[in-house]
Amino acid sequence: MPPKLISHLFPCLIFLTLLLLTLYFNLLSHTQPSSPSPPCNLFKGKWVLDPTRQPLYNHTCPFHRNAWNCLKSQRQNMGLINSWKWVPDSCTLPRVDPTRFLGLMRNRNIGFVGDSLNENFLVSFLCVLRVADMGAKKWKRKGAWKGAYFPKFNVTVAYHRAVLLAKYKWQPKQSTVGDQGGLKGIHRVDVDIPADDWVNITDFYDVLVFNTGHWWGYDKFPKERPLVFYHAGQPISPPLEMLDGLKLVLENMVSYIQKKVPSKTLKFWRLQSPRHFYGGEWNQNGSCLFNEPLKESQLDLWFDPSINGVNKEARYLNHLIEEVLRGTEIQRLDLTHLSEFRADAHPAIWLGKKDAVAIWGQDCMHWCLPGVPDTWVDILSELIRYSLETG
Repeated sequence: MPPKLISHLFPCLIFLTLLLLTLYFNLLSHTQPSSPSPPCNLFKGKWVLDPTRQPLYNHTCPFHRNAWNCLKSQRQNMGLINSWKWVPDSCTLPRVDPTRFLGLMRNRNIGFVGDSLNENFLVSFLCVLRVADMGAKKWKRKGAWKGAYFPKFNVTVAYHRAVLLAKYKWQPKQSTVGDQGGLKGIHRVDVDIPADDWVNITDFYDVLVFNTGHWWGYDKFPKERPLVFYHAGQPISPPLEMLDGLKLVLENMVSYIQKKVPSKTLKFWRLQSPRHFYGGEWNQNGSCLFNEPLKESQLDLWFDPSINGVNKEARYLNHLIEEVLRGTEIQRLDLTHLSEFRADAHPAIWLGKKDAVAIWGQDCMHWCLPGVPDTWVDILSELIRYSLETG
């Protein structure tokens, strides 16, 4: 071929090659699965009555805790309680598909660390996931209080009880001289040392969900058995008030999580689960015998600290927690607002044990199962899915 002809053809070949490459990459971009859209704000919305909605499990789930098994205790209106569906303001919250979720979590582990409200959350999670693996076995290793292993997927989900997150222990009064204001001893809290129940699990779990707050009150630690805060093995002076101690514990525990939990681990902090005592505290004839959720116009009257409602603690503690979490990689799991509506969904007087109400009062803090924590599971599973598929 004459050199002159080659020189004319060469630019044409380059142009044709570039055109074909452009067409190829355009076609490829349309055939590849698109990345999942980030979830909208799943925490703001409303409860909508859906008569067709049914729970995924019943009273026979082997992971139930008796006091929360409201179907077994024949709590009234359980059908209605479970007919309410949480609808976020700007998107749809899919109901968890247990098989698909466990498939996504294959060879991974999920841990809950905190007080009994995280245990309440865990029990819901275990009963929902068992639908996809009826061979699930109870699991209590590595200091776990409760958990399950799902053999079809090689997934473990467990709860580690650490009500203050920091290490604490009872120290009875040593001296018998004088009354010392009725002091019977102290609960020593080492603000810089995680509780033994979870200090050695940081490498085991791929997802961790923390909480604390419900034990930080004078009903749990009255003046004759107070919390006394220590740092670096020495008592903090001057002594801290309870909520100042909580803030210091939060700062130290969040710092520990940031340093010791691998960066690839998904970390969530569940904000407070609101109580619904009406007419008094749990030990002052407080009650929660309601048949339907609260209206949005009622929420501030119940929960706004400035109005001094009986259930104001959740929002106040959330403020402390969010302040400490700001700027960290720990995701806020803000289940407070959606749960504030559900005054109708606690075990109340249906506690599964004779004389329980006479001894302990109504339970307007924990949640019936099946119930509101199943919606918590829907939200957490959706956030985990999004994080894993886009991470």
